[in-house]
Amino acid sequence: MRLFKALSPLAAAITALTAVSAAADEFLPDLPVLGAPVPDGTSLQTPFTALAREVVFLDNLLLWIIVPITLFVTALLVWVIIFYNRKSNPEPARFTHNTPIEVAWTVIPALILLFIALFTFPALRHQQIMPEADVTIKVTGLQWYWDYEYVDHGVQFSQFMLERDQLADYGYTDDLYLLATDTAMVVPVGHNIVLQVTAGDVIHSWTIPAFGVKQDGIPGRLAELWFNAEEEGIFFGQCSELCGINHAYMPITVKVVSEADYIAWLERQGADFAGAPAWMEQFIEVAQAN
Repeated sequence: MRLFKALSPLAAAITALTAVSAAADEFLPDLPVLGAPVPDGTSLQTPFTALAREVVFLDNLLLWIIVPITLFVTALLVWVIIFYNRKSNPEPARFTHNTPIEVAWTVIPALILLFIALFTFPALRHQQIMPEADVTIKVTGLQWYWDYEYVDHGVQFSQFMLERDQLADYGYTDDLYLLATDTAMVVPVGHNIVLQVTAGDVIHSWTIPAFGVKQDGIPGRLAELWFNAEEEGIFFGQCSELCGINHAYMPITVKVVSEADYIAWLERQGADFAGAPAWMEQFIEVAQAN
C-alpha cells in the first residue's frame, strides 16, 4: 500500500483532497471500538444491528442442524465399514431397492430444508427490502480505496488505509493496523442508513461484519444495502472481493455517533442542508444556534 501511494499521483491527489475530511473527524467524540476482529477468534462478531442478529441466529440454527446430521452420517459410515466389509460379510445381498429407506432419505432432507427456509427467507427479505432512508450514501470501490458521497448534502471524500506509523496520529492503537483508515464514514446512531454501492474499475465488496451487511460493488451497476446501528462506536470492515494486488489493504472504517455529533460533523464538512430530511431539522436548529 505504501508503494501504491508513493507511485500513484492520482492516489496522492485524492489523499490531499481528503485532508479536510480527516481534520473534521478530529472533533468527533472518543468512541469505543465495537466492531473488529479479535485474536484467535472463531465465531461471528458481536452483532450491533437487527440484520446481524438474524445472521448470528441463522448461523447457530444451522450449526445445531448440521452437527447431528454429520454425526449420524459418520456413524452410518463406521457401521458399514465394520459390519459390511469383505471379511465380515463375504457374501453381500444382491437387492437393489428399499422403498421405505428411499422415501425417508428424500422426505426427511426436504423437511429439513423447508424448516431452514422458514427462517432464512424472512431474514433475506429483511436485508433486501430497503426501508425509507434517513441517510443515503453512495459508496464507490476503487483500486484500492473507497469513495463516499453523502448524496443529500454534497459531501464527498475518499478513504485510505493508514500505515503503521500513522495510527497514533489518528488516535488508533497498533493492533488496528490493516483496519483503520484516514477518514471514516460517519453515520448517526439509531437511523436507517441506505448505501448505494458501485465500483469504478473492478468488482469490490463493501462489508461490515458487526452490521451483518455485505454488498458487491460492480462497475456500471448500482446495488443497495442498509443497516441501522444500535450503539455508538467504531466499526471496521474490509473489501471482501479479490480486487487486485492491494486487495488486502482496502479496509473500511465506520463511526457511529449521536445525531447532534453527526450534524456537527456534516457542518464541518461544509454540507448543504437545503434538502435535509425532517428528522434533522431540530438538530440543525440547535447546531446553528450554538
